[in-house]
Amino acid sequence: MELIKQIDTELFLFLNGLHNSFFDFIMFWLSNKLIWIPLYLIIIYLIIKKFGTKKGIFITISLIIAIVISDQISVHFFKNVFLRYRPCHNINIKNIVHLVNNRCGGQYGFVSSHASNFFTLATTVSLIFKQKKISFLMFAIALLVSYSRIYLGVHYPLDILGGALLGITTGIITSYFIKKIIIKND
Repeated sequence: MELIKQIDTELFLFLNGLHNSFFDFIMFWLSNKLIWIPLYLIIIYLIIKKFGTKKGIFITISLIIAIVISDQISVHFFKNVFLRYRPCHNINIKNIVHLVNNRCGGQYGFVSSHASNFFTLATTVSLIFKQKKISFLMFAIALLVSYSRIYLGVHYPLDILGGALLGITTGIITSYFIKKIIIKND
């Protein structure tokens, strides 16, 4: 386990060390939840367009509930259980971690809620639309947001991987229920 943590820390330091003022701005922007509101509105529009208003509303509500569940699981069943310090709170490396705008976040980071939430969204949307372009775009966004968390100094790569796996699992379960309960006849 110590070897895995060491590799994770070294990979984090390498990825976090690839910074400049341009990417500081971009990565900080990518991690901002509010910047994605237009994407959320486009997804809601596409859901309603494809499935109709009634089913679209239920699918949208299901998706929101899934993201909330994923977020809460990432905090209460992982961060508050594993108690793994974020890199920016780790006393062994915090002095060499590149932080943007001096923001570190909560004390613990395993698993990344950003990764979990965006991978829940990407997986669910991909599985209900079944279109390569939409899937590619959604997973590209999830990966970019996830990488931004390493870049900003607030998550190790394994925090991201754990969050992604949680999100993918939540997305698979959510899309299964959406297909079986809401869409069923389409």
